[in-house]
Amino acid sequence: MSHLFYQTSAYRPFLDRGEGIYMYGQDGRRYLDGSSGAMVSNIGHSNPRVLEAMRAQMEKSTFGYRLHFQTEASEALAAKTAALSAPGMDRVFFVSGGSEAVESTIKLARQYKLAIGQGSRFKVISRMPSYHGSTFGALAVTGYDPLTAPFAPMMREMPKIPAPRAYLDGLDMDDPATGLHYADMLEAKILEEGPESVLAFIVEPVGGASTGALVPPAGYMQRIREICTAHDVLLIHDEVMSGGGRTGKFWAADHWGTTPDLISISKGFGGGYVPLGAMIARGDMVDAVIGSGGFQHGHTYAGNPLACAAGLAVIEEIERNDLIGNAARMGDLLKARLTGLMNRYPFIGDVRGKGLLLAFELVSDRGTMAPLPKGLNAYQRLVDIAYDNGLIIYSRRTRGGTEGDHFLVCPPMIIGEDGIEEIMDGLTRSLDQFAAEAGLGVGEPA
Repeated sequence: MSHLFYQTSAYRPFLDRGEGIYMYGQDGRRYLDGSSGAMVSNIGHSNPRVLEAMRAQMEKSTFGYRLHFQTEASEALAAKTAALSAPGMDRVFFVSGGSEAVESTIKLARQYKLAIGQGSRFKVISRMPSYHGSTFGALAVTGYDPLTAPFAPMMREMPKIPAPRAYLDGLDMDDPATGLHYADMLEAKILEEGPESVLAFIVEPVGGASTGALVPPAGYMQRIREICTAHDVLLIHDEVMSGGGRTGKFWAADHWGTTPDLISISKGFGGGYVPLGAMIARGDMVDAVIGSGGFQHGHTYAGNPLACAAGLAVIEEIERNDLIGNAARMGDLLKARLTGLMNRYPFIGDVRGKGLLLAFELVSDRGTMAPLPKGLNAYQRLVDIAYDNGLIIYSRRTRGGTEGDHFLVCPPMIIGEDGIEEIMDGLTRSLDQFAAEAGLGVGEPA
């Protein structure tokens, strides 16, 4: 019996080691990490250059409290992060994870508005469904009922608008009218709540776990930027999962040429080598907050030198090996192969994503996009089958966390064509087994 507990009591084997795109259990089995853990291990496991950078920093110091010392590692990573961001987005605040990064953006947004005399603004609009973290502030802007409902009496829930799931609404995501249709829901909500009360809008440029790599329709990202600017509402990009190059750009929002006021990043930012995240902010916002008495927020491990040394080495590996370009190229190949599965499996209703942030969704009917029966627990069963077949994928309930099944296929950015073929082999075998168990029809192999 283990003294540890986590989200469920499901058993998994003890981990022996990770190498490249593979994980090895102490039972001797090898698993292809087809989801990069929880979309974290962007550059693969046990990268020797990252490990060497960590060893070098460990010889100097493993901790230096930010109020007592500046460190070369944190200053170097902050400068690099600012250089990768849009002009004006040049101030960085380090944290240990995604929830902390999102909390930081919300708190800085609020303190900035207080500093400039707009203290009536406190509402942060977000989307349904969405996931922004597990702390109370992040949960308040999360739209995922199983995670938020138990804590609803303990927090102030924030306003929500529908996520732009054009594929479920029967709309053409390539039509700019579709993008405007969903984006204008933001303006309607701002007016409904009263612009003077609205602090910010938080959005994942490419969706994460809650929407399964949802890509916004044409014009959406540009329009929400216009709306936020028009109403003096701050725009927060949650790039905890999409940032760091996974989508084929360092920032997913760069696919649409849009710049927010605040960004949160984590997961692939540290690449799984250390707990690391960051908030990136406009310099004028930070100056206003510091000038009004200081940023009333902080974490013990903010700017930890060991974490920052690892994070800088991760970015250097991404640049040295053109892993962002590889994510774009291999992502196109993998997405085409996943889309091809729809010919064999009529219960795959949608394939979506950018780069190596990809997902497919199961349905009972493509015409109506009705989900599979909840009792099949497809979102868990297919993951378990794939795991037994040596392939790790990641799943969530699609429809607000209560029903529907989507699966994220997001291997490390170092993957090549052979790895893609191995993913497809494991996934095909797993879908065949799931279909047989569930009594679902399957076509002939392609």
